[in-house]
Amino acid sequence: MIETTCIRVLADVNQIKACRERIKTIDGSLNVLGNVFSLAGNDVRLKILFLLQEEGQLCPCDLSDILGMNTSPISQHLRKLKDGKIVVSKKTGQTIFYSINPDYAGIFKPIFKLLNSNKVLEMV
Repeated sequence: MIETTCIRVLADVNQIKACRERIKTIDGSLNVLGNVFSLAGNDVRLKILFLLQEEGQLCPCDLSDILGMNTSPISQHLRKLKDGKIVVSKKTGQTIFYSINPDYAGIFKPIFKLLNSNKVLEMV
């Protein structure tokens, strides 16, 4: 018998056990996704990711002009995204261009598709 803390008289022990097993099998993926959503959960970083998805690559000064922000905070957001491996950078001359890491692009596509169709507000 598995140990449960559910106080319901008719707690479904089999359901609890099955759910525990499902969570165990996807635990690594949940950790990665949790980290990605944690980093992308900031509205400025989400805007940056959206723009990178749309444009392919942008430099910090492009993002600064588009978002109407100083380059310094944009660079700090890009650093966090890069440290989290969500974006990658490429230096061309003296300019650094950022793009979404192809390994993570699939995570954002459905979200940005909703944004492009402007259906997000209808869902909440």
